[in-house]
Amino acid sequence: MSLDSVRESISEEERAAGRAAGSVTLIAVSKVQPVERVVATLQQGHRVYGENRVQEAAEKWPSLREQFDGVELHLLGPLQSNKTRQAMELFDVIHTVDRPKIARTIARIADEIGRCPELFVQVNTGEEPQKAGVTPDDVGALISECRDLGLPVIGLMCIPPVEEEAALHFALLKKLAQRNGLEGLSMGMSGDYGKAIRQGATHVRVGSAIFGEREPQG
Repeated sequence: MSLDSVRESISEEERAAGRAAGSVTLIAVSKVQPVERVVATLQQGHRVYGENRVQEAAEKWPSLREQFDGVELHLLGPLQSNKTRQAMELFDVIHTVDRPKIARTIARIADEIGRCPELFVQVNTGEEPQKAGVTPDDVGALISECRDLGLPVIGLMCIPPVEEEAALHFALLKKLAQRNGLEGLSMGMSGDYGKAIRQGATHVRVGSAIFGEREPQG
């Protein structure tokens, strides 16, 4: 596929679901992609990108932002405490708030630097032991703590188990968001973003369908 074909596919899914045009934000996942591929999409006018690692983003995006106005950068990978300040200075949105400790760290640094990215709470909908994210049973408590800290939580994020039906996990995430008064739903990737849009996704994270397969990390 390509950026244009993914955009058109998203528009078709919005129409099929009876949703307003433009109600879904396409995050182009540029992690481990050659810079020239990213530049090509920037030249096509795309401005919303996702990265998994703070260090990779720090090496790639400052110079790209000098060349292209209006870039919005989303952190999609796990957030380590020792990288929190750098992440908050670099990213506009963080999708991976998954524990009280990191919420408290974000709140402290936000007070120090005078700004805070928008935040999604990551939910481990499949309760997989190897995967980050708060459990569905504990998500309400973490959202409450974030709100008590004054953090700008706008939604929930999930990555469904690969061997299970993604739509069931998207439906669960939507239910959890509604229960907690949140509108943002960061869900759906290259293989299942259509299902996610039908379940109400506000943000889909698409990499290989736009850029091609990632190059292996050295």
